Amino acid sequence: MSLKITDWAAEDRPREKLIQKGTASLSDAELLAILISSGTKNKSAVDLGRELLNMVNNNLNTLGKLALSDLRKLHGIGPARAVTIAAALELGRRRKLAEAEDVLQIRCSKDVADIFKPLLSDLLHEEFWILFLNRSNKVINRMKLSQGGVSGTVTDVRIVMKKAIEYLASGIIVCHNHPSGNLNPSESDTNITRKIKEAGNLMDIQLLDHLIISEKDYYSFADNGVL
Repeated sequence: MSLKITDWAAEDRPREKLIQKGTASLSDAELLAILISSGTKNKSAVDLGRELLNMVNNNLNTLGKLALSDLRKLHGIGPARAVTIAAALELGRRRKLAEAEDVLQIRCSKDVADIFKPLLSDLLHEEFWILFLNRSNKVINRMKLSQGGVSGTVTDVRIVMKKAIEYLASGIIVCHNHPSGNLNPSESDTNITRKIKEAGNLMDIQLLDHLIISEKDYYSFADNGVL
């Protein structure tokens, strides 16, 4: 039987340890223990945290993708704890997104990936997004054009151009994700890229790049010389 956290030495309790030594001193399981708040009759909150991490092979990205129903499969994680954990992970995702929004001018494909990875890398379905830029390649705005299933989404070139004109954009960058993790462009990806580029040339709106995002990496049409 595990000791309750209240039975631990004060300096070893997650909350006290965080206060005394800072957040970086805590393990992932100890950070989860703070969210879980208390354990069960036979398990401490840290034990529950470890079991939760074991469910996802200690991968926090995978943990962030779990639905509330998945979190509740672990004995000791009820509705309130599941919601608390999900909310904390979402705050972490939004922090990454806020950091990406500090990039006002696009200089390379990584700048684009930094903007879209927090939005797209964890999704289990495909989404297609547009980034609108001025003549200095500074970001005017971004928008989600469409959302699909696991293997594809529909992209209407007319709407892409219509929105670019509305924002008075001089350039655009399009981006979508591959939930499968396969970064190789499909024939459909290549065709839609060509169509958007050709339509942009007629409107004097340059397609600067098309990125495909996966959980761990990205593919740039421009970097690979196929734009």
